[in-house]
Amino acid sequence: MQYTFLGRTGLRVSRLCLGTMNFGVDTDEKTAFRIMDEALDVGINYFDTANIYGWGENAGLTETMIGRWFAQGGQRRERVVLATKVYEPMSNPIDGPNDTRGLSLYKIRRHLEESLRRLQTDHVELYQMHHIDRRTPWDELWEAFETQVRSGKVDYIGSSNFAGWHLVKAQAAAKERRFMGLISEQHKYSLLERTPELEVLPAARDLGLGVVAWSPLAGGLLGGSALQSDAGARTGKRANLIEKHRRQLGKFSALCAELSEKEANVALAWLLKNPVMTAPIIGPRTVEQLRDVIRAIEINLDEHVLQELDNIFPGPGGETPEVYAW
Repeated sequence: MQYTFLGRTGLRVSRLCLGTMNFGVDTDEKTAFRIMDEALDVGINYFDTANIYGWGENAGLTETMIGRWFAQGGQRRERVVLATKVYEPMSNPIDGPNDTRGLSLYKIRRHLEESLRRLQTDHVELYQMHHIDRRTPWDELWEAFETQVRSGKVDYIGSSNFAGWHLVKAQAAAKERRFMGLISEQHKYSLLERTPELEVLPAARDLGLGVVAWSPLAGGLLGGSALQSDAGARTGKRANLIEKHRRQLGKFSALCAELSEKEANVALAWLLKNPVMTAPIIGPRTVEQLRDVIRAIEINLDEHVLQELDNIFPGPGGETPEVYAW
């Protein structure tokens, strides 16, 4: 495994982040435990979850499963850099009218306490805002997060799904308080979604934030199975996406065949070439899928291959404003 610093901090994390969104949904507890054990064995120390995972009436289930895994001992908790998130409602009747999307000080305090209880730990290394809250002012947000950092319940604060200007505004407000502020941004980024190259990635680079890519395989479209024979029987949004990108995906598969590499691993290796990238989030449903994807760390894409990938999946063409002005 390879490691890097998380943004401008001194914290070292693995170049692949284990995503747990499938735990309790597509992956049962026994398999989830095996995946987490295997992840530690291969050197992945960076785990990502969210209080809402498990979804609907099962919201919180994923954190609960991770907590039960920690409770087995064997220094599992001590070996993990743990990240979780807050923003979504948790269907808790006690919260009453505050059981909505958002990031009030009231909600952050209560939801962190519940996450720590489910995770069976007294702190998390990284506490992330799951989405921008355009209603709550930054003085309230930083008051809430500073309190948790000072208490020792949280080490660092991160964001997710922020625009470039949101990142700048957040850091400016933190600087006024002499607080570290954000250290990472978790963002949707892949060969099929390169919009962040316009402003989010440049802003993160300038501010010293690590970027963590969610949906690095574009919901599985870059995983190699989208064009298999049964794909034509699918209906709905996924089928429409496959048809929209069929030509690109076909060229991508052909290129990967030339390289004798799996599509998922090439897609992840492309992300890892970007110097602002800390780690893509992988979401294996089985131990076998985890073992397969480790190969991405070892792949070194040369300039010719990178150019071919740009030809197949054109990005926006650069950063703003030059991409559309001068």
